[in-house]
Amino acid sequence: MERTICELFAGVGGFRLGFERDNRDWRTTWFSQWEPGKTKQWAHDCYLAHFGVSLDLDGKQTTNVDIAQVDKTKIPNHNLLVGGFPCQDYSVARPLPGAQGIEGKKGVLWWQIRDTLEAKGASFGLFENVDRLLKSPASKRGRDFGIILACLNGLGYSAEWRVINAADYGAAQRRRRTFIFAYKNDTQYAQRVPNDPWETIRTSGLFAKAFPAKEQWTGVSETSIPLARTQEELHDVSETFEFNFENAGFMRDGRIFTAKVEPVRKQPIPLRDILEHNVSSHYYIDECDGKWQNLKGAKKIERTAKNGHTYTFSEGAIAFPDPIDMPARTMLTSESSLNRSTHVITDPETGHMRLLTPNEADRIQGFVLPNEMRDKQGNEKGWTDAHLPDRPPMPEKFRYFCMGNALVVPMITRIARVLRPIMDAEPEG
Repeated sequence: MERTICELFAGVGGFRLGFERDNRDWRTTWFSQWEPGKTKQWAHDCYLAHFGVSLDLDGKQTTNVDIAQVDKTKIPNHNLLVGGFPCQDYSVARPLPGAQGIEGKKGVLWWQIRDTLEAKGASFGLFENVDRLLKSPASKRGRDFGIILACLNGLGYSAEWRVINAADYGAAQRRRRTFIFAYKNDTQYAQRVPNDPWETIRTSGLFAKAFPAKEQWTGVSETSIPLARTQEELHDVSETFEFNFENAGFMRDGRIFTAKVEPVRKQPIPLRDILEHNVSSHYYIDECDGKWQNLKGAKKIERTAKNGHTYTFSEGAIAFPDPIDMPARTMLTSESSLNRSTHVITDPETGHMRLLTPNEADRIQGFVLPNEMRDKQGNEKGWTDAHLPDRPPMPEKFRYFCMGNALVVPMITRIARVLRPIMDAEPEG
């Protein structure tokens, strides 16, 4: 089978870069990247600056429009659909009389993935989400992930999932994300999957091979989810399903198996190894200003809710400055702003505290690896500083924003190395 990819919600190209680092024979046939409410589409331009001309449909530029407006049947054929989508409210309403198709809340991007799978029938899918997806919403734990599995089951897919902390597998960031691998039940791979689902989770599945785990595991449980092909059936799942998903699992024919696994850890990259040299004074902070200390410190604050109830808001301290002999904390879209979550380090060359630079943010997410940090002239390299010849560079604020939204690229490369022989074993057609 030819290894062709469609990349939804592409950002600045993390999935594509991760696959192409494995092997250039991974070929992207189409992608979609659109930032709602933005007049300048910086991420889309950065993607084109790295990967070339836009892939149009029917002679129209459609890679930079709202994916909900795209006719999914016209998307070029592909064997692998990929995308990182946000954790949203996936609840499904009861269909209105005369309504056609399946539709949850407006703007929920999972439905664009589902519609693309239904329209194009990709043999495989790889999706990324935040780790809390498995537990949301708080009022009905596991419902949202149950809806996703019900959709995949209704379209004839099996699925594996694993929550991965990137630092556990050698990355420069302690970032936990849920990865979902889906495959059609009529693929050769599906026929080779062992009858014992626990073997898939433990040793033989894609994630078991890409992210080795210890033999000991806990929290083993199973349940089932009904076949849901219509909005009415998905509404029933939305109303009734609740389950404690662990960090690893497998679903086939509506049967769900889950367990908590512990990673076989690889030495992570410490912040020290990806820092720039001779950093501009622009990134240094006023160490006499107490705002940072207040933001990072422990707090107990009396507050009053709208209903008049008083309560104590408390939060623990965050290391200040951040240690550079450890991987970074999870980077958020607010990185570099005066914010509790922003990284502040002591620069090893000057001994003074500063923010991370945009290039360092690119490196934390693995878009630039330690052996790629400088060009042939010795200049520091970034990923999000690339731009089209007729466009200005991406603003620094948005460079941080893009990285806060991005996935950790080396985790995709680890998956690609296992997925490549799986797809190569599939027949053409």
